[in-house]
Amino acid sequence: MRRRDFIALLGIAAWPLTAGAQEPQRVIGFLGSASSDLIPDRLVAFVQGLKDAGFIEGKNISIEWRWAEGQYNRLPSLSGELVSRGAAVIVAWDAPAAFAAKAATSNIPIVFGIGTDPVKVGLVDRFNRPGGNLTGIYNLLTGLASKHLELLHDLLPAARTIALFVNPNNPNHVYVPEALAAANALGVHLEVLTASAEGDLEAAFKIMVQQRADALVMIADPFFITSRKQFVALAARWATPAIYPVRYFADVGGLMSYGADTDELARQLGIYVGKILNGARPADLPIQQSTKVQLVINLKTAKELGLTVRPELLARVDDVIE
Repeated sequence: MRRRDFIALLGIAAWPLTAGAQEPQRVIGFLGSASSDLIPDRLVAFVQGLKDAGFIEGKNISIEWRWAEGQYNRLPSLSGELVSRGAAVIVAWDAPAAFAAKAATSNIPIVFGIGTDPVKVGLVDRFNRPGGNLTGIYNLLTGLASKHLELLHDLLPAARTIALFVNPNNPNHVYVPEALAAANALGVHLEVLTASAEGDLEAAFKIMVQQRADALVMIADPFFITSRKQFVALAARWATPAIYPVRYFADVGGLMSYGADTDELARQLGIYVGKILNGARPADLPIQQSTKVQLVINLKTAKELGLTVRPELLARVDDVIE
């Protein structure tokens, strides 16, 4: 997306180029594996976090936005563009973007906002003093398999086979054993299905139907999020109840979502970038965890699937889509 489109999206007026106006001084590079259209509110929250730290686009910073549109092979070149652009800080919105930025530079500070444990996937060595040029915020998008399965079990107590969608190109796939253990504890068989490109989704859903899966879950992934409309449409075609890791899916007709509040993560990300622009070293900034989560249920979709959501489950919901 072009920069002027983001200015309109975020409601930021171009700074007037008068004699007293201040030109942008430092560049922030923003790198995401998904597409920009699905997170406008998150971008607003990120910009607000920067403003809270004293940085305003067009006044004392400029932001270069780069999106891979779910195509991970584009990340190295996009990262290289931000390095050559002379970015003072590179923001990586997800794990694949963070690894690409890490490979592109060992000098420019990198602040990541990801949905997985950065130590577990090997992005950094430790939480307290990460060392090197990386630090950031993470939330629990990928490590929620047991909770997702528990919520599905509450909704569908008779379910015996559940499909788990995973992108093998995302380091988040390390959570598969954890998901399998959680399913085993519930007495449920978990059928692991992989997809990393648009055509893979159709094939994976056909396998899911062949295996007679009663429902589906996924490990959070930017490609899946970018393809959320297709994903939800396929689940509807096969009348398959599903729980998703972010509310983007519920907003476009997905049955249920449970995961981190990504608005809060984005705001914290902006604040952390501000700390680095004010002189803090990423090596000295501990990795922060964003723990705010939300449960969303789309009652319209539940009705279409012929499902009754028990009052006990509804009482735990943070937002209902009708």
